[in-house]
Amino acid sequence: MTNQVASFLDHLELVRNLSQRTIAAYRRDLCDLEEFIGVHFGRNNFRWQEVDRSVVRAFLGESGRRGLAPSTIARKLSAIRAFFQYLHRQGEVSTNPARRVRGPRRDRTLPGHMRVDEMEELFRWTASQAAQRNDLTMTRLLAALELFYGSGLRLAELGSLNVASMDLDRLQLRVLGKGRKERIVPITDSAAKAVRNYLPRRAEVVASGCEALFVGRHGNRLSNRYIQHTVQAAITRYASAANLSVHSLRHTFATHLLDAGADLMAVKELLGHASLGTTQIYAHTSKERLRRAYLGAHPRA
Repeated sequence: MTNQVASFLDHLELVRNLSQRTIAAYRRDLCDLEEFIGVHFGRNNFRWQEVDRSVVRAFLGESGRRGLAPSTIARKLSAIRAFFQYLHRQGEVSTNPARRVRGPRRDRTLPGHMRVDEMEELFRWTASQAAQRNDLTMTRLLAALELFYGSGLRLAELGSLNVASMDLDRLQLRVLGKGRKERIVPITDSAAKAVRNYLPRRAEVVASGCEALFVGRHGNRLSNRYIQHTVQAAITRYASAANLSVHSLRHTFATHLLDAGADLMAVKELLGHASLGTTQIYAHTSKERLRRAYLGAHPRA
């Protein structure tokens, strides 16, 4: 890894305050670029000033020939643009060779989500199990589902919650989102009730000094992987659509809000999106479903 890439990664962590997962993706993409440039130039002692637009295009072309998805190639281009923008500000290069390079055309895939009746069935089953067993596993699962669907949380956001993040009286919680940006989101009455029912079971096992809201039977914070596994198993019971994931609950949250007439800007703030364009795909989902209903029902459609 060149000194410039290492310095850029430090900048992402210390100045831009990005998550370790995001920084790791930047590291992989830029190391791929370094390796390609070394082969392309036939030497590893290149200077970043030597890299022009044709080299960037050649790297993207090689990525495509390796069978990488358009979304992955687009992410690599975004990383390269950000890196050269940083180098330009540092005076390392005179121009950003990736600034006007066009990325691959990406298929617009609509996010998968569950129907309202499927969510009702899912909560009916989970609440019944939690009431009957009243143990750590099922009360915790119900609380997690209520927060995922009721507040539109990401997996990492839910996994990082502490007990102190919750204000059950005011029906709100403090979330640390992407880029470690904090936001306050509302929670539903049913989510607050589920968390209150879970907390006594948590208190029975929690390790000394552990602040995490969701803990395992040994009293320590649950891993995101474990949360994903248990919630995924519950979703699979009632989801008619294939390949839905834990993140689909976030999609479901946004889609159901917009279907019910919620303002797009309000949904953007609830989701913690930096750009309205990211949120607009959910509006597109709602419009597509409305159009299908129209075409299927109107006599002259």
